[in-house]
Amino acid sequence: MTSKRQPSEKASPSADPIETAPTEQAASAGATAPQPASTKARTVQSFEHALVLETARVTEGAALAASKFMGLGDKNAVDGAGTEAMRELLNSLDIRGTVVIGEGEMDEAPMLYIGEQVGSGQYEVDIAVDPVEGTEVTAKGLPNGLAVIAISERGGLMHAPDCYMEKLIVPPPAAGRVNLEWPVEANLNVLAQSLSRDVDDLMITILDRERHADLIRRVRATGARVKLIGDGDVIAGIAVGVRGSGVHALMGSGGAPEGVLSAAACKCLGAEIQGRFIAEDDAMRDRFKSMGVDENRIYKTADLAPGSQMVFSATGITYGEILDGVRRFAGGARTHTLVMGYATRVVRFIDSIHLEDDKARVTIRV
Repeated sequence: MTSKRQPSEKASPSADPIETAPTEQAASAGATAPQPASTKARTVQSFEHALVLETARVTEGAALAASKFMGLGDKNAVDGAGTEAMRELLNSLDIRGTVVIGEGEMDEAPMLYIGEQVGSGQYEVDIAVDPVEGTEVTAKGLPNGLAVIAISERGGLMHAPDCYMEKLIVPPPAAGRVNLEWPVEANLNVLAQSLSRDVDDLMITILDRERHADLIRRVRATGARVKLIGDGDVIAGIAVGVRGSGVHALMGSGGAPEGVLSAAACKCLGAEIQGRFIAEDDAMRDRFKSMGVDENRIYKTADLAPGSQMVFSATGITYGEILDGVRRFAGGARTHTLVMGYATRVVRFIDSIHLEDDKARVTIRV
């Protein structure tokens, strides 16, 4: 996603299991009267089952398009290709979707802008997109560029302002046990206890920014280690919710729209995000008021992604710890996608071969 604001400083599913433990009871904004259990079951199946693999197709298409510009040094070309491909594919889905997290406001983004309507089908949904999360890292060929999308029922994803958000993301065993208002040291102690390990066994992901100098110092002073990343805190948040990734929490401030996407992923994985919106000036405070955002409130997973149904998909563009990047061969490419459904409680890793040339042939290897 290309932010319009600058910081003040600045194909087959695999059988790989991931532990999922969605423990919260999410309440959809603007909920209707209770439905009979049989009706709810049909709704879940018709929404998530119908869209989960189609959503994977959307992020695969965006990743394939963006990958053609990977390593060429032009982040605008990367973002433009991914955005155009994602928009075209969204318009082919059986949805009536509204973009609530997108490339910017209507006067800033030519497509997939906030409020844009996509699709022409039956399912009324809200959509959060980042066609290329990490445009600069993708342009430079660095790790963890990806295409990402979350889809929920209307009101199921918070319309977050384009600002910064202080974030804390922890894995399922620590969900509900930490607090963003506590000192860093207290949260690290609780996290270590939740994971049955010592504090000096922990690895904490933090964006490598000058504003995080004190946070980094304090984390290291406890004995915990720090993994600094240049960009891409959505995939970093996902890694927290996946056992075996080698990271145990994400801390620090990053984009608020990315916080909503991270919340959708956390909801499906049973991890937890806590976030606090940061107003850098009075103009942003006025925007908060107009959008009903409280800068003093700690927003949790169920606040940022309140939907009772949620589909989340991310496809790697460049290589990363959780997802492989797009790998091209003569006449085609291979993609690696993580796609999840909250109500259906299914997490899939999809390894797909795309034959783009009619004459392309490939030998499949496991």
